[in-house]
Amino acid sequence: MTGTQRKTRLIWLLVAGGLLLATAVLIPVVGIDTKKGAQQEKVVNNLRQVQMAVDDDRQRQRAAAAAESVSPAVKTESGILIHTVRSEYQAAATKIKVLLPGALDLVARHRVLYVLPVEPLDGVRWGDGLREVKNHDLHNRFGVICVEPTFSDLPWYADHPTIATRRQESYLLKVVVPFIDRTYPTLARPDGRWLLGFSKSGYGAFSLLLRNPEVFGRAAAWDAPLMMERPDRYGMGDIFGTQENFEKYQISTLLRQRAAGLSPSVRLVHFGYGGFREHHQSAHKLMEKLGIAHQYRDGPKREHSWHSGWLSEALEMLAGKAKDR
Repeated sequence: MTGTQRKTRLIWLLVAGGLLLATAVLIPVVGIDTKKGAQQEKVVNNLRQVQMAVDDDRQRQRAAAAAESVSPAVKTESGILIHTVRSEYQAAATKIKVLLPGALDLVARHRVLYVLPVEPLDGVRWGDGLREVKNHDLHNRFGVICVEPTFSDLPWYADHPTIATRRQESYLLKVVVPFIDRTYPTLARPDGRWLLGFSKSGYGAFSLLLRNPEVFGRAAAWDAPLMMERPDRYGMGDIFGTQENFEKYQISTLLRQRAAGLSPSVRLVHFGYGGFREHHQSAHKLMEKLGIAHQYRDGPKREHSWHSGWLSEALEMLAGKAKDR
């Protein structure tokens, strides 16, 4: 239940309670036979039930407020700021990691690069995306605020249809992005938010933009399984849940649905490969057929990792400073 829905429910309950209370008071006043007090007793009981419902609703709101909390930042030795998050959308405490450019401009403000992880929590089997950004000084070269949110489950950037604590898209849209815009000097508009990922997070970068073009401006995917047709590999089933739900996030479907609405400027870039070359080739052909402006490079082949040398190229493409090869 959203905050607005909770408020509406509480107001309705309070109004209903007031009407029942008025009825309970007026029954004896207007001269209704007190021997027929069953009706009055029923009204009073209903009033008690409404009051209990109001109390329960308040308790739920307090619990939800306690569950949605983001801590002040703790600065690590490497200069990365870490906020600890507790959210109803995630099964465990997560983090929002922030890397600020050295010349922070509080007036002009900065674009935000969302560096999307491929592993749950603090996993680094495939490397550390935010640390790689810092190692190459990309946050300063491009003047961007870099944000890496973590997730309690394997991130595919989708909402599970039935498990409330596996709502990854909702967590990003309703918790992470609003918090970043409230807390840091950001360009809080679509062209001020970029998405970057590879493998499953490259898939997520594309699906997030295609599903939410009013929130995100550009997305870059490197070596990602963009043309998956079923959620039957790479841990997808645990997040998408069903084929029906997966189809809401299926890239090929979203490209067809959004083709006419995407601006003529390039918003999608994808390139290189480690193991998913055919996916990128097929996605490129589909976007050409649909007339979707995009930037694509077939190669070079690299190790399937954050650390294989593709990040600088990705930022150049996102910033529009690179040309097709």
